[in-house]
Amino acid sequence: MTADWIEIGRVEDVPLRGARTVKTPAGDIAVFRIATGEMLAIEDRCPHRGGPLSQGIVHGDAVTCPLHNWVLSLRTGEAQGADRGCAKTIPLRIEDGRVLLAARVLAAAE
Repeated sequence: MTADWIEIGRVEDVPLRGARTVKTPAGDIAVFRIATGEMLAIEDRCPHRGGPLSQGIVHGDAVTCPLHNWVLSLRTGEAQGADRGCAKTIPLRIEDGRVLLAARVLAAAE
């Protein structure tokens, strides 16, 4: 691990088709583990009304916001269907079962 990446936990800390929230100076980040086991991270705030995406339903590589049912791609952050808006995606990588997020994103508000 280098200073460019910060460990936030282990892969098994995030359930399949579920999420965990990481609090950062730049705001909360939702770390998802989709059904294939792949992990993706996105800001934990729906662009529509600020709903907590980490509490949404994960299906495929998307999440449905629990407030107003907007569906967002976990890969791009883009709203799907007729809805328009985007949540910021966060670079994530896995090393030896450890989940790492890009340090530059975590420190963005400092």
